[in-house]
Amino acid sequence: MPELLVQEVSSSYGKIKILDQISLSLQKGEIGCLLGSSGCGKTTLLRSIAGLQAISDGKIYLKDTLLSSKIKQTATELRNIGMVFQDYALFPHLTVKQNIAFGISNLNKGEQQKRIVELLELINLPNIAKRYPHQLSGGQQQRVALARSLAPKPKLLLMDEPFSGLDIELRESLAKEIRKIIKSENITSLMVTHNQNEAYAISDTIGIMKDGKLLQWAPPFTIYHQPTHPFIASFIGQGVFINGTFTKHKQINTALGILNSNNDFKDGDEVSVLIRPDDIIHDDDSKISFKIINKDFRGSHYIFTLLLPNKEHIICLSQSHNGHDIGSQLGIKIKMDHAICFKNC
Repeated sequence: MPELLVQEVSSSYGKIKILDQISLSLQKGEIGCLLGSSGCGKTTLLRSIAGLQAISDGKIYLKDTLLSSKIKQTATELRNIGMVFQDYALFPHLTVKQNIAFGISNLNKGEQQKRIVELLELINLPNIAKRYPHQLSGGQQQRVALARSLAPKPKLLLMDEPFSGLDIELRESLAKEIRKIIKSENITSLMVTHNQNEAYAISDTIGIMKDGKLLQWAPPFTIYHQPTHPFIASFIGQGVFINGTFTKHKQINTALGILNSNNDFKDGDEVSVLIRPDDIIHDDDSKISFKIINKDFRGSHYIFTLLLPNKEHIICLSQSHNGHDIGSQLGIKIKMDHAICFKNC
């Protein structure tokens, strides 16, 4: 049985459905991430798992223990769940040592000290035990908040936008550090974020949410390369859709040329084809070229927007020393094993 099991969970606020039959699971030591835009329901789901919000239907299990159902609601403090919040929620009047010790007051002083030293070493901050939160950087505070949540060795760790208050440059590196820490403790974890890079850096499994529904629950590679819904395809990465017509032999006729597909649509079906920047490779020697209608400098590379003959456009990444001008032609080659496409309604 999985460590965390969410079965067809729904939640409503009056007549408004916030969660709509959400199902997911995490194995022991697995890190999951709920990814989506604001208002999609991801924080509500996290709060429901934590016991901070009742559910109107479905069931939530931690291992073989039923935590929530339509008729049962286990108190938050009895769930053996740790939480890391967006604002760290450290006690400002307590030292780092006292903050970490807060959740393990049931242990004797010797056991407390041993666990505190162990966790400070784990988060690579062994010499800050006597400091107060205001004396720490944002990244240090977040690691201390994590240590405090891990101190009682919870069965499940929940993290709500834990990096949102940090500089962009720090978020991804800290996410990787925290992944190592959580993995070393072998604690099952679920995080909420709207930042894709954070989700890639920390998670084993990603769930894409929209309008209270979980559209896909899969490893990051699968989410990116095999999206099951048009919203996921457009939400993940920097893709654009172009129109196409499905033909025989699983091919698609588009303004970009003939593309291969793994889909089983009928000959003549109209489809939308996802084209990502990494599908289009800049090649000045190519016989295929399109007009540049926009370019954005990104330091190491340019993002070129190219105009197709039917007035649709695609995006191409190119190294920054390739400074082609707007209005000129850019040679490209297409590099994709198969096109991601969805049948038009």
